[in-house]
Amino acid sequence: MEIAGKATKLKLTDLKSPQIRTFWITAIAFFMCFFSWFGIVPFMPAVKKSLGMTGDQANLSVIAAVSGTIFARLLLGKLCDKYGPRICYTWMLILGSLPVIGIAFVQNFEQFLFCRILIGFIGASFVITQVHTSLMFAPNCVGTANATSAGWGNLGGGANRIIMPIIALGVVACGVAEAEAWRWSMAFAGVSCFIMGLVYYKFTQDTPEGNFKDLRAAGKMLDAKKSGSFTEAAKDYRSWILFLVYAGCFGIELTVYGKMDDYLQAQFALSRGQAGTLVACFALMNIFARTTGGFLGDKFGIKKGLKGRVQFLMLIMVIEGIILASFSQITYFPLAVVVLILFSLSVQMAEGATFTVVPFINKKCVGSVSGIVGAGGNAGAVLAAWLIREKCKNTHSAIDPTQVSEVTTKAAEAAGISSSFLILGGLIILSGIATAFVRFSAKDEEVAAVATKKAQEEAAALKAALPA
Repeated sequence: MEIAGKATKLKLTDLKSPQIRTFWITAIAFFMCFFSWFGIVPFMPAVKKSLGMTGDQANLSVIAAVSGTIFARLLLGKLCDKYGPRICYTWMLILGSLPVIGIAFVQNFEQFLFCRILIGFIGASFVITQVHTSLMFAPNCVGTANATSAGWGNLGGGANRIIMPIIALGVVACGVAEAEAWRWSMAFAGVSCFIMGLVYYKFTQDTPEGNFKDLRAAGKMLDAKKSGSFTEAAKDYRSWILFLVYAGCFGIELTVYGKMDDYLQAQFALSRGQAGTLVACFALMNIFARTTGGFLGDKFGIKKGLKGRVQFLMLIMVIEGIILASFSQITYFPLAVVVLILFSLSVQMAEGATFTVVPFINKKCVGSVSGIVGAGGNAGAVLAAWLIREKCKNTHSAIDPTQVSEVTTKAAEAAGISSSFLILGGLIILSGIATAFVRFSAKDEEVAAVATKKAQEEAAALKAALPA
């Protein structure tokens, strides 16, 4: 499906154009979804105390929240191809706001777990964001647009560690008991998502030419039954290779950052506040790191074609795996921070690079391909979390019962997470090597080259027309 009128440049100040307006709105919506998805994380000590949860129950709720998103991403990708990203995002924000608000009223672990599973569905916002920007931007800059909207939206998963406690302070200042502040804070996040759903419906459109419904009525777009299907996307082996690749970057980022607080405390004796602040800073690298991956992917694509995009993706994935494996063996804190910065940079660049390739797999079902690849991220997170959980169980069980203390417990925790990071590093390298099998036909390369050249010429003409 080739759409006319795609933007050939990411000019962020051009808010009058539907492409840039959609870019900003979808990035903000994505931010709010991730903010709400992980909004409960800063409050988990208070939640555990309030609901009488065990540590294992808390870990289970994290896995459940990520697991639900796998199916949601597959479903939303398919629905985007059928109904368009505008309607899908609107309903996802409105319906997704309900369990976010609902978590404010839970009274036990079972209710909390149920809400966490449902909240996980708003994690599918990533897929809709990528589909929408793919439909709005031309081949010469689609990777940059995809990576930037996703990176800035992904900030919500780190910004909540800073913003949620501030909201809680405001709630307490209004007279709410401190023990109940997490409930009101989550309700605030849910209401914000609901309002954003209305904004999305009012101020965006599916493509530069209009909405899917109107384009189909005018005969400018294939009927939903005749366009590419989810089955077609699922039969393409390249979708599943990229599924593994995204498991090895976004999935690993989710899990590593989820356990990094505990690891830094256990391995380097940091306080919870110090560890949390450090991890939040790494997450905030999404401001530029993911965009860098998308930008470089576009540059490789302009120079070497679709094959160049794949080559860059393979390179950055292998680098990411080597860095994580190296980090797992470091015990000197200053060096660990430096290597962790490099890991944050590489993993987020890999995420951006992945979606410089995705839009070219099958233009008739960009949504379904995006859904499959996006689901890979969450599948990777679930498997990585399971690996860490099992490794930590093994190291804890190896402790002599007569020698159990806070020191030995922390040492066992650090050893379990460290060995898991080493294994995950190796798996990332393998998934990176697997990208060598993502190939495009000569015709695909030719079509992409013509479209890219045309977009570059349009971008140059627009630049030349600007006043000096």
